[in-house]
Amino acid sequence: MNFRFNFLFLIVLITYLFARTASAQSPVYLTAVNDEPRYTTNVIGAEIKVSRVEQKKELIDYLKEVETGNVNYNPARIKRLYYLANLLTRLRLYPLAMKCFFKTMQPESDSIGTTDLPITLNDDSLLVKQEKLLGADTDKEINSKPISNERISATFDDGKTAIAYALVFHVKQPVRGKPQIFKLANTGHTFITLIKYNSDSTYAAISYGFYPKKDNPLSATPLIPSTSSTFKDDSEHAWDEVLGKFISKRRFNKILALTRQYHNIAYHLSKNNCTDFGLKAAALAGLKVWDTKGSWPLGSGNNPGVTGQSLLEGKFDNTDTGDRQNLLITNRN
Repeated sequence: MNFRFNFLFLIVLITYLFARTASAQSPVYLTAVNDEPRYTTNVIGAEIKVSRVEQKKELIDYLKEVETGNVNYNPARIKRLYYLANLLTRLRLYPLAMKCFFKTMQPESDSIGTTDLPITLNDDSLLVKQEKLLGADTDKEINSKPISNERISATFDDGKTAIAYALVFHVKQPVRGKPQIFKLANTGHTFITLIKYNSDSTYAAISYGFYPKKDNPLSATPLIPSTSSTFKDDSEHAWDEVLGKFISKRRFNKILALTRQYHNIAYHLSKNNCTDFGLKAAALAGLKVWDTKGSWPLGSGNNPGVTGQSLLEGKFDNTDTGDRQNLLITNRN
């Protein structure tokens, strides 16, 4: 069977979650900074905390059971959908988060090839997979495993007709909320998620980043900044700031081509690191981030600490619009 959300139930859920904040000792609450009552999604720094396992499970059950049709562009409804997209992003449910975000947008011919992305029972596999995060610390550092660029490309060779594509840009700062470039050996990380939505309501998605493959213990350090490289699967990697955007097939393919170009290319701490790759992919998607460079002993360049701070300070835009419209913006600060 194929269920769509009923927006009335969505309103009930959000109202219920707000009500729980008044009575629960560890509440769910949804707030937005610099909130603007607009039809577009220029809500900067929407902060969402989910701290009770029961409430997280209620959200999962809710998403499995209810349905919604196309919403009209009512500011209050758009705001609630935007909050829900942020919440799902926090749970690393990126394809489902972007589906909710899609419903806040006016369709654009260059980036969206469909008038709807229904949330269906086909999303169950994603929900079940991520249930292990319920009650878990999503800030905990998890060692990502190497993945080949062939595996990344093969993820999307499913033989299905695509109706939409999306990119999510992630930054994990060494110190959250600060432009600090490193903390001891922690230099943070930048990575991306690519999503392909199919006409049969399935999707293909993968999160990955560019890493050093150490040739010796001092590789990818200021003393020996260059080394071999690898991609790693970052689907469970923590992050502090996120930008999400729907993109065209042309841009999607350019990002995959960039990934292939990075196969076996040398990693360099100052000139070709994880943030350099992430920023190049973001630029191909029509995301511009500025003030991303900093310096450290014996080196300088793009880095997660400064890049993440620029996202927090709004130093980015959608090059299609020249502002921050049609971007999903989430941070943990």
